[in-house]
Amino acid sequence: MSEEHAYQFAAIIIYLLGMLGIGFYAYRRTKTGRDFLLAGRDLSPRVAALSAGASDMSGWLLMGLPGALYAAGLIEAWIAIGLTLGTWLNWLIVAPRLRVYSELSRDTITMPAFFEQRFRDRTRLIRSVSAVIILVFFIFYVASMMVASGAFFESSFGWNYMTGVLVVGGVTLAYTVFGGFLGISLTDVAQGLLMLAALVAVPIIATVQLGGPGEVISLINEADAQNGLDHLSFTGGDFSGASMLVIISGLAWGLGYFGQPHILARFFAIRSHGEVKTARRIGTGWVILCMGGAVLTGLIGVAWFQDAGQPLDNPETVFLVLSQILFHPFVAGLVLAAVLAAIMSTMSSQLLVSSSALVEDIYGLFKRNPEERTQLWLGRLSVVAVSIVAILIAQDPESTVLDLVGFAWAGFGAAFGPMILLALYWKRITAMGALAGMVAGAVVTYIWGTVPVIKETINLYEIVPGVLVHFIVAIIVSLLTKHPDPEVEVEFEQMRETVSTK
Repeated sequence: MSEEHAYQFAAIIIYLLGMLGIGFYAYRRTKTGRDFLLAGRDLSPRVAALSAGASDMSGWLLMGLPGALYAAGLIEAWIAIGLTLGTWLNWLIVAPRLRVYSELSRDTITMPAFFEQRFRDRTRLIRSVSAVIILVFFIFYVASMMVASGAFFESSFGWNYMTGVLVVGGVTLAYTVFGGFLGISLTDVAQGLLMLAALVAVPIIATVQLGGPGEVISLINEADAQNGLDHLSFTGGDFSGASMLVIISGLAWGLGYFGQPHILARFFAIRSHGEVKTARRIGTGWVILCMGGAVLTGLIGVAWFQDAGQPLDNPETVFLVLSQILFHPFVAGLVLAAVLAAIMSTMSSQLLVSSSALVEDIYGLFKRNPEERTQLWLGRLSVVAVSIVAILIAQDPESTVLDLVGFAWAGFGAAFGPMILLALYWKRITAMGALAGMVAGAVVTYIWGTVPVIKETINLYEIVPGVLVHFIVAIIVSLLTKHPDPEVEVEFEQMRETVSTK
């Protein structure tokens, strides 16, 4: 190992040991299955906000998004704009109501359980189907994080791809299995701050070394003139029907926020709905800074490698390569650790939500109210099982991080997003309407995203048709079925009064 790699590796080892230390601290405070799955619903607004952001912004923030900007330019920035708007709206219109309503609905601690109680679904179909959807799409999501970790070590240290997958997967698995929800929330805070520092530092220092913003723009224009691209255009240089579909698809990423189980889990866990406003400000500010840094890193990468006269082979490594060029090896190692932070924060949250789906919502169908100790260890075993399946999927290193994340994000957004909004804002929705809409949204998204003929004919992000179909089906079926149970309406009004009075 070279001296440079030794410094970087030392920084990453320090980071990984720090995460394990936080996991051990949380382990000592995790005594029951409820602690493991939701940390006693006692997260401060700062922890909830940073944890939601870090668990959301996975490896694609430092690899997929800068890579997309490097390859295509500002037309890909619509994803960042959509996600920023989605973050703000999610904290504004979903978080306070969901925190209150989930407690009123028999103090439910998972999304499938909340749906079952909210709609008084005595068939238990909503709970079981939603749990299965969570497992299916989260396995793809966790696999995308495994792919990102393998690519990270392969690019940074020349390691074998699968070795990187196993190292990151193993450490993440350890602090998730033992620390539970508290462990992943506290590690998310550290990881979120590390990601923020790295995404602010890289574009600023690269711009200074290139000679300032004017020189950066000049070099980008020079590269575009050679390659026939327009990186500085939000329409790709040609405002047409095709570019409009790209813009709509980018903004539509924001729709996915309303249905992401690992983000909504923070709304369940925050101390009170009265602290949501503080969390919203912190969370939205963090996202704006991180998204801006990722977008600028991709664009500045175009200028940097144009100046060097040597384009990148893999656009998704632009952040990694720039950090290694710009900083002392030890500092570069800390910046590289930010990539691991992005990967691991999301992976751990997804593993825990998958565990809750298996233990609380699927195992719970057959045995209600299991012993706390049993629930705790079943949760830990479920995390291990989901990890193994995701590693098997991640053996294909050709899968791009952004594609895998995009597919899973759309699946959750279309299956659960409209259902959450209707559950919180329309008391007339029925159990049958909710179930039909959820299934329709998931099926349409899956077909649209996997059938080549559809993807090639209409280049529109699959979340758009999935969300539209979900809303239409849920509303029509609800209107055609009998009114909800009267106690549902009473509970709905109680939730609305509680949120309005704060």
